[in-house]
Amino acid sequence: MSATQAWERYAAGARPRRQVNAAGASTWLNWTQYPDHGPDEALFGEVRGRRAVELGSGSGSNLAHLATLGAVCTGVDLAPSRTAAATTTWGHLPNLEFVTADAVDYLTDCQAAFDIVYSIFGAVWFTDPVILLPLVCQHMRSGGVFAFSHLPAATPSVTSGGVVSKWHYPADQWSNMLAAAGFQDVTTTIIPAPDTDKPGTLVVRALAG
Repeated sequence: MSATQAWERYAAGARPRRQVNAAGASTWLNWTQYPDHGPDEALFGEVRGRRAVELGSGSGSNLAHLATLGAVCTGVDLAPSRTAAATTTWGHLPNLEFVTADAVDYLTDCQAAFDIVYSIFGAVWFTDPVILLPLVCQHMRSGGVFAFSHLPAATPSVTSGGVVSKWHYPADQWSNMLAAAGFQDVTTTIIPAPDTDKPGTLVVRALAG
């Protein structure tokens, strides 16, 4: 099985997002694994007119929210079915496109510079950071925001051996790696779950130098 096939299998079992959230909004940004929980687009600062890319865009719902706020958006996902579904649902919005590609391949071939690069439980968690982080930094305008989220880790671990690997690092290790890749002003926050018996969410934010 290839990595694309593995993500297609995951996509087949993914639940569709609710049409509206608890506030009645039809688009919103959700950094954690819990509905209506955690920070919103304020993590990026000004959004309107900024060029944004989501690495591992999935259903496209998070990116669509940025598009409604005036950002120029590209979603990158390895699973063709996710790209097709996101385009069907959100393709009517202006300044929003979805492409099927591996995150590293996309950034390697891309000529654009971005103001916002982010990943919510997405490609940053599943791509070798030694390769990905410098590549992201190279494709960002000075002062641009790079942010991502995943489950917290007490100790570093890399899950490999199959077609999909996972780099599960604690906050301090991400901070060191981001600094080494050229990022500045790195902040890491673990957002507690709404139910204290469940795991929180690590959110990492850094600025391009």
